[in-house]
Amino acid sequence: MAGFSLQHPWAFTFGLLGNIISFMTFLAPIPTFYRIYKSKSTEGFQSVPYVVALFSAMLWIFYALIKTNEILLITINVAGFVIESIYVILYFVYADKKARWFTAKIMLGLNVGFFGAILLFTLLVFKGDKRIVTLGWICVGFSVGVFVAPLSIIRRVIKTRSVEYMPFSLSLSLTLSAVVWFLYGLLIKDKYVALPNVLGFAFGIVQMGLYMFYMNKTPLVPEGKVAAGKLPAAGEEHVVNVHPATEMAVPRSCKVEAMSHHSPAVNMV
Repeated sequence: MAGFSLQHPWAFTFGLLGNIISFMTFLAPIPTFYRIYKSKSTEGFQSVPYVVALFSAMLWIFYALIKTNEILLITINVAGFVIESIYVILYFVYADKKARWFTAKIMLGLNVGFFGAILLFTLLVFKGDKRIVTLGWICVGFSVGVFVAPLSIIRRVIKTRSVEYMPFSLSLSLTLSAVVWFLYGLLIKDKYVALPNVLGFAFGIVQMGLYMFYMNKTPLVPEGKVAAGKLPAAGEEHVVNVHPATEMAVPRSCKVEAMSHHSPAVNMV
């Protein structure tokens, strides 16, 4: 049982740490959804980060089940699946008709259509190790793809000279999660878990470096804003940031609502 057997004590240790860190990251949007619950409105918040996080959890659960004996990948992604499902349900309850319909379409397209296609493709076309390899590279490809998202928030920080959009604690959490899951993947000799977290670590380091550089800078007034120093209000900016293996997709918004989901693998796995 790779990653769980006592013959791999360090793999188990890092996998357990990854579960803890990723689980706490999955809970990061709670303040946002409490605000939505209190106001009975989604207030412009987007559903995409939560739908993507749900898809990521589904994909990594499928991978872990096909590979077998990946208990630590299954536990965190099952937790992510449950938590993200609750977020999506709450979003449906309080979103307006337009947002609800948009969410339904991307859910059908991504979580039903695309995931269903991956499931059928890997189960019908490949067998044995080839099935694991194919699914593993699909997971890596998805993880790398969603890692492009932080480029938006990095560009925003540089443009405004403000770290309001990029809390240091969030960047630190992303970096720690990437390191832990990379070491876990390395120890169990699973490159599909390890590789995406190299990119996650790199982005985390860049974000923390930018935070240190701009933390004491005077923010520039975004174009179109009248009040001096007035940055976009919470809810105006949302960026998906997913981490492999748990790939948690996490929405990043301004001020208190700023956050990011990761799946361990994941932001991932």
